[in-house]
Amino acid sequence: MLTTSCTHVTSFFFRIIPSQEKAQECLYKAFGYDWYFLRLRTTMEETSREAVATAVQRVAGMLQRSDQLDKVEQYRRREARKKASVEARLKAAIQSQLDGVRTGLTQLHSALLDVKDIQGSLADVSKDWRQSINTIENLKDVKDAVVQHSQLASAVENLKNIFSVPEIVADTQQLIEQGELLQAHRKLMELECSRDDLMYEQYRMDSKNTSDMNLISIYFEDVQGLSDELAKQLWMVLQRSMVTVRRDPTMLVSVVRIIEREVKIDRRMVDRKKQSGFIPPGRPKRWKDKMFEVLEGTVSTRIEGTQSVTREADKMWLVRLLEITRKYVLDDLIVVKNLMVQCFPQHYDTFNRFFGLYHNAVSSRVKELAAEDLEANEIVSMLTWVLNTYKSVEMMGHPDLASECDINALEALLPQDVVDDLLSKYVKTFTSNITGWLRKALETDKKDWQKETEPEADQDGYYQTTLPAIVFQMFEQNLQVAAQIDGDFKEQVLKLCLKQMNTFLIRYREEAVTYKEEHLRDRQLPQCYVQYMIAIINNCQTFKESINSLKRKYSQSSEPTDSDAAIERTLSEVAKEGCQFLLDEVFLDLEHHLYELMTRKWLTGSHAVDTICVTVEDYFNDFNKIKKPFNQEMTSEALRRVVVEYIKAVMQKRITFKNADERREGADRMIKEADQFKFLFRKLAAGEDTDRLCGAIAAIAEVFKLTDPTLLFLEVTTLVSKYPDIREEHIQALLAVRGDASREMRQMIIGTLSENKVTYSAVTQPIFKDIAVPTITNTMTSMTSMATAKLLK
Repeated sequence: MLTTSCTHVTSFFFRIIPSQEKAQECLYKAFGYDWYFLRLRTTMEETSREAVATAVQRVAGMLQRSDQLDKVEQYRRREARKKASVEARLKAAIQSQLDGVRTGLTQLHSALLDVKDIQGSLADVSKDWRQSINTIENLKDVKDAVVQHSQLASAVENLKNIFSVPEIVADTQQLIEQGELLQAHRKLMELECSRDDLMYEQYRMDSKNTSDMNLISIYFEDVQGLSDELAKQLWMVLQRSMVTVRRDPTMLVSVVRIIEREVKIDRRMVDRKKQSGFIPPGRPKRWKDKMFEVLEGTVSTRIEGTQSVTREADKMWLVRLLEITRKYVLDDLIVVKNLMVQCFPQHYDTFNRFFGLYHNAVSSRVKELAAEDLEANEIVSMLTWVLNTYKSVEMMGHPDLASECDINALEALLPQDVVDDLLSKYVKTFTSNITGWLRKALETDKKDWQKETEPEADQDGYYQTTLPAIVFQMFEQNLQVAAQIDGDFKEQVLKLCLKQMNTFLIRYREEAVTYKEEHLRDRQLPQCYVQYMIAIINNCQTFKESINSLKRKYSQSSEPTDSDAAIERTLSEVAKEGCQFLLDEVFLDLEHHLYELMTRKWLTGSHAVDTICVTVEDYFNDFNKIKKPFNQEMTSEALRRVVVEYIKAVMQKRITFKNADERREGADRMIKEADQFKFLFRKLAAGEDTDRLCGAIAAIAEVFKLTDPTLLFLEVTTLVSKYPDIREEHIQALLAVRGDASREMRQMIIGTLSENKVTYSAVTQPIFKDIAVPTITNTMTSMTSMATAKLLK
């Protein structure tokens, strides 16, 4: 009863007080710790009962069968071991917790003592601070006196210099005129130091008092003039540095020392400005930056002064100019390496700096020359010097300079667009000439196309003309000249040749098309049309091989370019169109025989397919003179076109079978003719697609041959699975030619196939994709054309 009441009271407190800690605190205050221990005892009793219940369930699970009673002792020992293990772990855990609690309590006790000590110390500090506030306020007068004393001390310290300013100015001016630059700079620093200190103290005392500042500035106004005069002398020495370093290197060293002093003063003044906001007039001087500007101007003047003659006086003026420039640059850089470097601090990286200055100056001069209207031979001299001589051992790559610089790190003297512009100017004449040569060569080749004799054959028996040899002989000669100038220039000329080649091939393609069109006006002329069209196709392969030979010989890069892709594409198009023209020639002769297919005449007995096979084989005896890979592609395309024309004849519904006998007879004929095509094109090596293409005719024949209409859906499904690109209108046309499929059956077959469309892979070439099923109007037009063709024949 007491336990139940305890439980209810505890639950009530935990329910009305959200926080568990607060609820326990309320229980302790209300009932004392006896209540807490009673609650703990109650909890332990509940836990004990739960443990007993759990143990009973576990024992019951162990002793479910009678044979398990023999293992009771074994179970008891195992459980005893588990109990002892759990108790040991529990004792270890409790001991560890107790040790941790003991350590924590010790640390908390120590922390409490430290906090009390700190609290006392803070109280003492607060007390001392309150007592010293009045004392600090009384020291304000002392602080002002210290500031005033500092200003007066600075004035006393500079008093001697202040009164002797005119005398020091005169001495400094005299030292500058005498060339005693170090002594002059020392006195200048004394004057500037006196002026700057006075201004700084005045600024600290009253920064807004501009009248006193102006008074000091007026008194020291000659100091700035001395500084400017000294700077002029420094710049004059630097401008003659190449002469000075040979005659009196001490003078150059003095200039560098003065500039280094000014750099340190500038740095100190800038740092003081960050702290106080004050900076003396004229600071920072940045003499070091000015020194490099003067040196850069000196180098530029040196390079610009190398031109001694003009084009009017000497046609070789550019060659002389470039040679003088080479000599001056090389001599000056050797002087810099051997003498000048010793006059400058090491961190200036003097040689590389001068190396860069000369490079930039030469680059600027060369750009100016490139902007002039140079003649072709001058462009050659310029590019040879820029692209070859400049980085050679004769100039920047000289052995005396190699240890100090990396010529590979130099930027190009001329931007690529300027080089391209010069190249375009130089090759303008070449372009004009080669365009004329190519035009003339093509006109000569066109005349050969009209000959009544077959074209020449190469050693392998393939027809060809002389056009590729003429074209690439011109290219070879010009590339040999370009190779003597520079590798990059040679690459540029090669690109130009390829570009002209691409333009030429486009014209070549147009002329081949014109040649075909003229032949179609009168198919009797020219007599050797087929042979010369074969030669045109073979020329494309010869062009390709010759281009690859030129690239291997004259190009340093094996990566394909846009021009290469364009030429490859144009050559492929010319060759494929030539093959297409030849196939068109074949199918013009086959046109009448193709009209006979799938007609009543064909069903009753026709030799159309025999004639087709004989004609194709006869043409392909000449087509054997076509080079690979075009002959293989042409044979495959001929097979595809024959099969497509045959299937078109089926889809045009030229015949509708009246009964099963006609369907069987027509199907047998189709299978026989498919075998004829297969035999022919295997003989011609049409490729792996021969069986699949010819199989399309046989598969359609199987649809016609089927005698049981109820199995028609399965036969059509088989056809669709083999040739997934077949469309609904093709199926309808086949069923219409078959002649016995009812409207309901056609709708059922088409509907079922529409619901279960088969996707075809793009890997295999489609057959039915480009075959259109004619409408009634188109069918009538086709029949009229057939009749007209028969009448004309």
